[in-house]
Amino acid sequence: MADVLAPVLVLTGPTAVGKSALALDVAERVGAEIVSADSRQIYRGLDVGTASPTAADVQRVRHHLVDVLEPPEPYSAGRFLSWCGRAITETQSRGAPVLVIGGSTLYIHAVVRGIADLPTVSEGLDQTLQIKARTPEGRGGLYDELRRADPESAATLDPTKSQRLVRLVGLLRETGRAPSALWREQERPPLPHRLVVLDRPRSELYARIDARVDRMLTDGLIEETQRVLSHNPSARALLDATIGYREVLALLDGTIDRDEAVRLIKRNSRRYAKRQLTWFRRYEEAQWLDARTATVQDVLDAAAPWPSST
Repeated sequence: MADVLAPVLVLTGPTAVGKSALALDVAERVGAEIVSADSRQIYRGLDVGTASPTAADVQRVRHHLVDVLEPPEPYSAGRFLSWCGRAITETQSRGAPVLVIGGSTLYIHAVVRGIADLPTVSEGLDQTLQIKARTPEGRGGLYDELRRADPESAATLDPTKSQRLVRLVGLLRETGRAPSALWREQERPPLPHRLVVLDRPRSELYARIDARVDRMLTDGLIEETQRVLSHNPSARALLDATIGYREVLALLDGTIDRDEAVRLIKRNSRRYAKRQLTWFRRYEEAQWLDARTATVQDVLDAAAPWPSST
């Protein structure tokens, strides 16, 4: 990874807390560029379900790592960190500060704590595990396998992230060693950063999540899911591992009706937000701000001395 010249501002928080709007205002104030730390906005065509930056957003502020890959091309925290490092170095070499924004916990962790440069898993094994992870029973069996062999790695899992589970079990089977041990041996250092976390009262956050889900359905989430599948049926596993698309797939398959799909998307999104908040509390350097009242200046004060030079 290329050398990062100066600290970056990492602005994060749970889904629907209001990160994107505030990040645009902050970036405009200081002339920064935005690097997305979102595991799904990297894919073309997943716009509605991931609340991707709009054309107007991109016109206001330059964005990196958005609409880069065609689903279901693999994207991992390790790949993100390499691309993120290059984007940061290129941006800073032009004299612009960098704002990393997103809520994907492992991607944020890669920036603020570093990540291991782990070996790849053979395509055949990966496909076998992906198929098994499509069902709750299969995911449970894979999790039990990992927990028995490497409880340390199992404890880091988000239960909704089947791709992370597949990756860890794949490493376990491919190398015969605990992923946590591989991590310690090959860990890459974190990036210099300032970390700001946005939050809201739980009832208000949940209301915003519910409203966002309603808006996504109005904006064409179901049609977007159909379009992605018709363009590339192999993207189904990626969609099935993503809140919003997963429930719409069940709707399209006829196993649930629309009302149940909406209920499940809202419920699963609220549960994900709760897990995100629990995750972010592990970072002692984080500065927490109330998203209801946080201004651009509040973010800059919390992140000081960002933006800064080397």
